[in-house]
Amino acid sequence: QVQLVESGGGLVQPGGSLRLSCAASGSIWSIYAMGWYRQAPGKQREMVALAPTGGNTNYADSVKGRFTISRDNAKNTVYLQMNNLEPEDTAVYYCNIKYKSSWTTPQFSSWGQGTQVTVSS
Repeated sequence: QVQLVESGGGLVQPGGSLRLSCAASGSIWSIYAMGWYRQAPGKQREMVALAPTGGNTNYADSVKGRFTISRDNAKNTVYLQMNNLEPEDTAVYYCNIKYKSSWTTPQFSSWGQGTQVTVSS
């Protein structure tokens, strides 16, 4: 069992900033990727930012230059620094990890509970 605990969402004015955090705990032997996704009302969940272990970070075109994903591997924690927020960024944000619990088990994917980000004046 792996648990993801998210924090940092809230209400912010356009142009403002927020920092999301997601801490993973439980039966984790190795993490292969950590990332952030979001889902706005009436829309499908979409990738926001991905940080593969040992690989290059990837961002959705809509957030490039404004959002930064980072990891603290010692704490199994992933962050999303969001600057210059726009009303279109309003959504529930979910963290995701791809991991293995041992070298013999398959790779699994786990999701956080989601945190609301609302950008409004």
